[in-house]
Amino acid sequence: MRPFPDEAVSGQPEGLELDARRPSTLDLLIAMEAGVHRLRSNNVFPGVYPPVRQDGSGADLSASPCGDGPGRASARDPAPVRIEAVKSHYYWKQVEAFKDRLRRAIPHEELKALHRRSAPRHLLCAARQFGIVAVCSVALWHLTNPLYWIPVAILQGFTFFNMTTLLHEVVHQSVFQSRREGWNRALGLAYAITSGISASQFTRWHLDHHDNLGSGEDDPKRHWLSPKRNARWFKLLYCTPALMPLYFRAAAQEAKSYPEALRRTLRRERLATMIVQFSVMGILLKLGGLGPMLRVQVVPYFLVFPVAFTLNRLGQHYNIDPAHPLKWSTVMKPSRLWDFLFVYSNYHAEHHYFPSVPFYNLRRLHMKLRPLYQELGLKQHTYREIVWQWFVLNRAPHTDWDHGVGIPPGPQSPAGPSEEALAHPAARPGGRVAARIATP
Repeated sequence: MRPFPDEAVSGQPEGLELDARRPSTLDLLIAMEAGVHRLRSNNVFPGVYPPVRQDGSGADLSASPCGDGPGRASARDPAPVRIEAVKSHYYWKQVEAFKDRLRRAIPHEELKALHRRSAPRHLLCAARQFGIVAVCSVALWHLTNPLYWIPVAILQGFTFFNMTTLLHEVVHQSVFQSRREGWNRALGLAYAITSGISASQFTRWHLDHHDNLGSGEDDPKRHWLSPKRNARWFKLLYCTPALMPLYFRAAAQEAKSYPEALRRTLRRERLATMIVQFSVMGILLKLGGLGPMLRVQVVPYFLVFPVAFTLNRLGQHYNIDPAHPLKWSTVMKPSRLWDFLFVYSNYHAEHHYFPSVPFYNLRRLHMKLRPLYQELGLKQHTYREIVWQWFVLNRAPHTDWDHGVGIPPGPQSPAGPSEEALAHPAARPGGRVAARIATP
């Protein structure tokens, strides 16, 4: 029997095909079965993954990684896409042996339904998020009592952060049922500018993260952004405005490996973002004075956003079992509160298993995967629990907190031990870990 039924591919709409850049972990493996080959990030953000030279370097992705024959060509693409081999695809290689186990976890038709995208639903959620920003901005303009405006500013800051979740949907082509490059590009830029980042930087960074999860070298999030000083004071910096230089320095370090054309695009996008952000601050200052500017823009962006970012990231890949690729993400307990505050990005393990499932289906996906979690021995966690483990017990990132791994042996020096020194000795994936962020 073929691993992917004929009808799963033959009935897909025109224009849904293989990722234009390279296999993205299990997404290709599972999306082929569901008939949803749709990750076309290079068309949404041109230049993120430039065409490979024809001298044999790079990988030819005209064939399925599952040996199922050629990928389906798009009506807009005259020839199979060839793309640049940039990194090792570490996660995709490590998880290869487990794809059948994941495929059996959810019935075929249910998986297809979970992958089904609804542009109206996405756009309604986006309208709600921008509506929250508008309502919060008006309230913060008028409110002066801290008892009232601080809770509103917290909601505003979480909403600014959640624009990255909407951008994330664009990156994975999970908005429209068929390709809409222009609309995706416009939405991506709108979400990126509102959250204060570069759309193309986020795209390249995030897709490299998916392909190289588990690698201390090739996963940019882990290589550049995970704290390498296991000291509480250093971890707390990520909850403060210090996150901004930490993040942008990490992005700049990773961007050194990008083609020059892409770096030029990143510079233009960052400049546009800065112009918009500082223009809004200037208008608020001119029309309302210092108070409204601080409440509407500065406090949510510089004080709340870092907390939301850190909290969200703690629920991604910090408490893991390094010895098993299906346990390289943290499983979070469902919560309607966090579903709202994080717009479903709290279901991160589910997202890495099936990256093309739209965010509004991730809670349902979690419920379907519970038997698999029980089989794997994966525990569900709460944010209160992981905050306690991270800050109070001072656990190290990317280690097995559930089995006591990652506990520092004693008081730490300012430099602290490296991530690998604290990781499980039986499994240190991905080679050496990058130098600490503070190292030039």
